[in-house]
Amino acid sequence: MTTTPRLTLTLTAAALLAAANLTLAHADDTDPSEPPGTEPTAAAPVKVDPTDPDLKLPEGATLADPKVLDIKSVVEDQSGEERREDTNADVTFALQAEVLFGKDSAKLGGAAKARIEAIAEEIKKQNATQVRVFGFTDDLGSSAHGDVLSKQRANAVQAVLDQDLNDPGVTFEVRGYGEQYPIADNSSEAGRKKNRRVEVSFPRSGG
Repeated sequence: MTTTPRLTLTLTAAALLAAANLTLAHADDTDPSEPPGTEPTAAAPVKVDPTDPDLKLPEGATLADPKVLDIKSVVEDQSGEERREDTNADVTFALQAEVLFGKDSAKLGGAAKARIEAIAEEIKKQNATQVRVFGFTDDLGSSAHGDVLSKQRANAVQAVLDQDLNDPGVTFEVRGYGEQYPIADNSSEAGRKKNRRVEVSFPRSGG
């Protein structure tokens, strides 16, 4: 008589242990590294029926012309004084203002002309007839002063380019954008230095 309660208790404990093991085994079936709801759905069809009418163009329709994606290549010298950006359509040179001018000045320094001459050679190489020369500043000082200074610097670079190219068939677009369109953070001097620049851009040749 005293063994019956003990047997019942033993059977109950065994049942609970089996249930716990079943629950744990079920939990182990799921991958904890995958969030819920990201389990793979039914497999995608392996073959596509080429005769499916949904894959054909409607009568009279044509495919759009193929489009070449614009690929950009950026090369910056180690000193950060010059940056060249090439795309399928354009070439852009960005020269730091400190390389070209004195502080708060639009007068070109001695080293500037050699840099500009190298850009003129690339313009000739690309047979470009339209050249854009844009000046930019950092955000120190007044916005109006930056607008004037950036335009004066762009004008100075354009004048040397025009002299080097010596080609009446080349037209220029010259603008001063001041502190607009920064390429770096103006909160640091390193960033402001990058933003004080003159950019010269022109179309690439088809060859």
